[in-house]
Amino acid sequence: MEQAFLDGESLARAKGAAPSAETEAMKTAAADLESVVREHARFVFKVAYSMLRNVQDAEDAVQETFLRVHRSGELPNVREVKAWLARIAFRVALDGIHRRPKAEVEELSQDGFQGQAAEPGAERQLILKEQAVILHRLIVTLPEELRHPLVLSTVEEMSSVEIGKVLGIPEATVRTRLFRARQMLKEKLAVRTGGGDDPGRS
Repeated sequence: MEQAFLDGESLARAKGAAPSAETEAMKTAAADLESVVREHARFVFKVAYSMLRNVQDAEDAVQETFLRVHRSGELPNVREVKAWLARIAFRVALDGIHRRPKAEVEELSQDGFQGQAAEPGAERQLILKEQAVILHRLIVTLPEELRHPLVLSTVEEMSSVEIGKVLGIPEATVRTRLFRARQMLKEKLAVRTGGGDDPGRS
């Protein structure tokens, strides 16, 4: 996957040739960036994909994320690189979503939210797939303040602390919103299966 992303040379060319006095500093910065790309590219992809639900769009978002990292010049001063990258990737993904037609925004991919303990057998797989489709359709109906932390929580490497840093909210607020999001999904699923009134309509 890393081959699909920009290396240090490509990023340097994207910014333009540096004066000779800065060549050594540019080489060091490029080497540092290449190291970050190698270490965190897959994580950045997962963050972008959790929002965009499309492989090509997520790969484009990774490219844009590392371009923004390069252009910012802030990398040497960043202490929490992972959370910083996640925040940039999240914003890039949001920009991508806002550029999509409304119909596309409401259509999520069926990948990524499936049950982790899937049992073998075609019938079981079909049931899980149908459940995933229903779940995705309900997730997009959640308010953004609940949907965003819930979606980011599907990225296994992200803690509630890191999600809070991405969204600019305290960890306690993340936990509260995750609880509310999951509770609302349960209620919506109950309505879907004939077990109650949709809280979103009250």
